[in-house]
Amino acid sequence: MDWQTIDAYYHQHRAAYPDPFRLRIHRAISWLKAATEAQKQPENLDFRFIALWIAFNAAYAKEIDGRTLSAERSDFRQFLQTVCGLDKERLLYQLVWQTYSGSIRTLLDNRYTFQPFWDFHNGKIGEAAWQDAFAGAKKKAHAALAAQDTDSVLVVLFDRLYTLRNQIVHGGATFAGSANRSQLKDACRILSSLIPAVLHIMQQHPQRDWGRPFYPFVKED
Repeated sequence: MDWQTIDAYYHQHRAAYPDPFRLRIHRAISWLKAATEAQKQPENLDFRFIALWIAFNAAYAKEIDGRTLSAERSDFRQFLQTVCGLDKERLLYQLVWQTYSGSIRTLLDNRYTFQPFWDFHNGKIGEAAWQDAFAGAKKKAHAALAAQDTDSVLVVLFDRLYTLRNQIVHGGATFAGSANRSQLKDACRILSSLIPAVLHIMQQHPQRDWGRPFYPFVKED
């Protein structure tokens, strides 16, 4: 499943979508397409990851009180659990347990995508604290993997990807640098399949309350 498939379905059904939902899907597809274009040039790996994350953000981010964005991390956790519950075709299950199980395990075991590791190097916590936290997180992740608990694995995975996202977006990495290439390559492979699946699942349930996008479309004067 790729962006063209998702886009074709969107154009066939968008007339029946509520306006906020239509805008949400339209924006997500646009960034998914941008990520695909970036894939044509290997040096654009950083841009590809950013575009994929924005596509994901467009799918789940919403306003909570008319003024502020919802808490990002807790919000995407709830969103992932909702999408998994609606996945009657078991698309996410297949991606997690059949297609990308190796890459997901690698990311979950990678200390460079674990935020307490960086907290230690920034002097916020001690070395024993991050190592204990990492051991505990790995134990929890491996338990979810052993139980084939798709919801929990995706939540932990996106927590790790969020650390990678922060590293890049907040200027904590060199463009096209060598330090985080393996993490980015795995992340892009996984997201390029997970996000189309998520958008497909969402489009099977357009009348569900997915929340209002925080920034509505407003025509320029």
